[in-house]
Amino acid sequence: MVVKAVPKKKTKKVAKRPKVFTGAALKKQAANIERLLRKAYPDAKCELDYRNAFELAAATILSAQCTDKRVNMVTPALFARYPNAAALAAADLHEVEDLIKSTGFYHNKARSLIGMAMALVTNHGGEVPRTMDDLVVLPGIGRKTANVVLGNAFGLNEGIVVDTHVARLSTRLGLTRETDPVKIERALMPLFPRTSWALLSHLLIWHGRRVCDAKKPRCAECVLNRICPSATTQKRVESGKK
Repeated sequence: MVVKAVPKKKTKKVAKRPKVFTGAALKKQAANIERLLRKAYPDAKCELDYRNAFELAAATILSAQCTDKRVNMVTPALFARYPNAAALAAADLHEVEDLIKSTGFYHNKARSLIGMAMALVTNHGGEVPRTMDDLVVLPGIGRKTANVVLGNAFGLNEGIVVDTHVARLSTRLGLTRETDPVKIERALMPLFPRTSWALLSHLLIWHGRRVCDAKKPRCAECVLNRICPSATTQKRVESGKK
């Protein structure tokens, strides 16, 4: 009787989670991140094109699961056809869908756009409100979108925008291990001056798009390389392969 050897199961290597700073070290890490990113991206700003709060709210709704570049290609025709809340509130759903189709999920987005416009006309005289409580009850607008509008259209720092880039970098840079956007925001807010909240989101988003890619971060050219626990981990992994 021949006994066949049972092949050993290959065990997957689990990547080591980045260090998370605490106490005074956490505050110092946050301050260094802001300082270095401000220097690297002095022109950081919202990359959605808009002329007023209404256009920014609509553009942000369209940006869900879509690039800002694509949204900026779509909005000129959308705003030419519907320049304000009153016009959009009276829009034909299928016409709106045709205009925004290339942004993806256009059925839901069109309903959200028209619903938001109707709510603005009915409850706010056609104007975008300036409070978090009033914004988050509008169709298509959650806390992230509200933070975008408040911080960029009105200059009000009510919170920190947490998109996929901000969430990813917050973990990689050792600021938090939270994965829920609201919990990440709550973790970040005490670490940075309130006056920096809106800009901080732009700094992290710009860095995430340009250097700290989700799959292949370019650690060698990163201005945060020396203070990033994830960059240090990657260096050890790469040196072990050689």
